[in-house]
Order: sequence, then C-alpha cells, then structure tokens
Amino acid sequence: MQSTAKELRFHTKEILNSVHRGEEIIITFRGKPYAKIVPIKESKKDKDSKNELFGIWKDRKDMENVDEYVRNLRKSRIHVND
Repeated sequence: MQSTAKELRFHTKEILNSVHRGEEIIITFRGKPYAKIVPIKESKKDKDSKNELFGIWKDRKDMENVDEYVRNLRKSRIHVND
C-alpha cells in the first residue's frame, strides 16, 4: 500500500491499523518513495533473552547506595555562596 506524507499526517490511525494487520506502507513525499512502515515481528529470541547490559554495574561495591553515589558525584558541581 502507498500513502502520501499528507495522508500520514491526517490518517495516522488508519495507516497504523493497516500496519497492525500486517501490511507494509510506503510513504511518498512529492511523488517519490520516502519511507516504509513495516510491522514489527517479535522473534522468540527477543522475548526470551535478557538484555546483557542491564545490571552491568550490579557487582560494583562503590555503587551499592546509588543515591549516595550520585550525591557525591554532584558535590563538585554545587557551589555554595557563603
């Protein structure tokens, strides 16, 4: 299916509904293909795998108390006028 940039602006919900049904939409701008909207296909790998970067610093002893760690980092930026 093709749609213009103007139609995308005014009929976003209908276009997204088409994508949800599995259609691929080509967006044209000034008569030329400009973008493609495709449905996301979740793979089993995406659902089952953990983000390996999540908790990357969990074993660091100097960051056990995150609030205190951040407060100490910010101390150098705080200037108190006496």
